[in-house]
Amino acid sequence: MSSFRPFFLAALIINIVLCGLNLNAESRIQKQKNTKEPANDTSLVGEITILANQVAYNTDAPKTAVVKSNKPLPHNTSYQIVNALTNEPVFSGKVQKSEQVNDWSTSVWYSRVDFSSFKRPGNYKIQLSLNAKEVDSYRFFIDANALGKTVIPAIVGFFQHQRANSPQELEADKHLLLFGSDKTVDLHGGWCDASGDVSKYFSHLAYTNYMSPQQIPMVAWSMINTSERVSDLLTRIGAKEPLMNEALYGADYLMRSLSPEGYFYMTVFSYFNKDPKARRVVGLLADSETTSDYQCAYREGGGMAVAALARISQWNRDGDFTSKQYLEAAERAFAHLQKFSTQYADDGKDNIIDDYCALMAVSELWIATNKDIYKDEARKRAQNLHKRLSSQGYFIANDANRPFWHASDAGLPVIALARYLDKEIDPAFRTVALKTIKTAIDYNLKVTREVINPFGYPRQSFLYKGQVKNGFFIPHENESGWWWQGEDARLGSLTAAILVGGRLVYPANTPLGVTPELAEYAENMVSWVLGCNPYNICMMYGYGTNNVPHMSSMYGHGSGKGGISNGITGKDGRGDGSGIDFKMEDNGNEWRWSEQWIPHTGWFLQAITAMCTK
Repeated sequence: MSSFRPFFLAALIINIVLCGLNLNAESRIQKQKNTKEPANDTSLVGEITILANQVAYNTDAPKTAVVKSNKPLPHNTSYQIVNALTNEPVFSGKVQKSEQVNDWSTSVWYSRVDFSSFKRPGNYKIQLSLNAKEVDSYRFFIDANALGKTVIPAIVGFFQHQRANSPQELEADKHLLLFGSDKTVDLHGGWCDASGDVSKYFSHLAYTNYMSPQQIPMVAWSMINTSERVSDLLTRIGAKEPLMNEALYGADYLMRSLSPEGYFYMTVFSYFNKDPKARRVVGLLADSETTSDYQCAYREGGGMAVAALARISQWNRDGDFTSKQYLEAAERAFAHLQKFSTQYADDGKDNIIDDYCALMAVSELWIATNKDIYKDEARKRAQNLHKRLSSQGYFIANDANRPFWHASDAGLPVIALARYLDKEIDPAFRTVALKTIKTAIDYNLKVTREVINPFGYPRQSFLYKGQVKNGFFIPHENESGWWWQGEDARLGSLTAAILVGGRLVYPANTPLGVTPELAEYAENMVSWVLGCNPYNICMMYGYGTNNVPHMSSMYGHGSGKGGISNGITGKDGRGDGSGIDFKMEDNGNEWRWSEQWIPHTGWFLQAITAMCTK
């Protein structure tokens, strides 16, 4: 997690590096020996590696891979899809033209492989014969809804692992001290934030104003949305009851986090102290400085908490609280936020994050209650988002010139607008919202395609030293003063946004219900996370062949099977986020790449949900 600081990592570095890294590496080597998986060792096959999704491709969705080489591949180079069990060729095609991403390296070439037309279910690998050498990708399988069948149960298992339910946590969290006070509150439950951080957050970067991520409340909403959107699939694979139960578990934590005054408590912070009695309810600044500013504004988790509670209230299914109590809490919290949200915000005014989080909250309340008060506020917030569009097509985050970029929630404005449109029927208001969605999607496609980009990695606009720049990764010099990490949550949120929003503004009679270019955009991001990236690493722990090292944490927590790691970043040391980097070891800072963080997994759940619906 983002607040995972070097002073704490120093205490764990021996365990992480000597234990986690070595054991994980040994297990991977042994697995390769046992299954005859390719090592992709350049000393054996030359400077050629086939990068593919190491988990699964949906039968009817786009299917791509990339060949990485130190020289351009010869024209008309052929590849084969071979049965991973018999090595029998079942499909062949031509590798596309070799290209370089100059921002990353001028000594590496990438060549796309498109095998979308191959739709036979089974276990396969991609094979390339060149210079009398045979190079294989890691294995993967193809099947109808293969991603959903594999990933959704894995994610449910991850969040069950991530529950803050050790005896130490449960006992301490029932009597938590409020920072600067002798008052205690019961905030037991919820999910630990990351594989290296057992704290619990609604949003941990509130002081940055424009970078606040949605954490526990977003995860709860994500589970609720998936439970409703792919209900039949969940039933078939036996994941419906476990996922719904996990969503209720999350909603119950939101209920406990709602203060008698009507605001949500923002953070339960561990101080990275092994003593559970050190835990406090706090507001958080840079370098783990804590304050009594623990009241959530809309953008600090409050909006998404209201949304999750309002939506789950419609299930007529009780957790530790009743459906009626969920809805009453959502309405009470909304009324409080309407009065006090800007007071709780660190700069005292709304920005784009408040707009889209409030829009999600009031859309869910409008759907749940049909009250005009929520309809009116939803329309206002949707109009606010439209007004924030720049002439270039990206959103403006503030009241001036800062482009909206976000390391985890970049797709949430579109997702919020799409949810609003599930209820809005007035043609005038629908037209404005649809235009906003279309403009945002068009911008994302344009900025992503304006440079050579063989992986189709989504690029973004940001303000750096007073100038707007476009790049692959977020700037390392930003409002936080120190926080930057891999952006797998951003990829998940954009995948969901492109498909959910795309079905509204670019509908098509295709397997994913959108035009082919949008479908490919989405598949590129999912496959990047699952292994089709320049480092040949599957970021979903325990799946694929090549994973990040295991990370240990307090109270028996740590890396969980099915969880998504931070991922790839711009080059360490470059303030504008240019270049590319991924490190397994970095003197205690390897968390930036390898640590699991619940927004990554929560948003990947939405990406896969969108891939499984039409």
